[in-house]
Amino acid sequence: MTENRNKAEPIGVTAQDLPLHCPPDDAPLWARHPRVFLDVVKTGEATCPYCSAHYVLTGERPKGHH
Repeated sequence: MTENRNKAEPIGVTAQDLPLHCPPDDAPLWARHPRVFLDVVKTGEATCPYCSAHYVLTGERPKGHH
């Protein structure tokens, strides 16, 4: 039995997806909530406070960020 059975898989994002916001532009109308910008650069991951979508930064971090 797996503990993460009901949890959604993390959504991978790259530097080209920044600035990251949720919901994404292509989200269906039924899945929309107020747009919130998420900082995935600092820790490499972020979770949306509205829908709990979990984003993970993959690949190289964007240039010019600390």
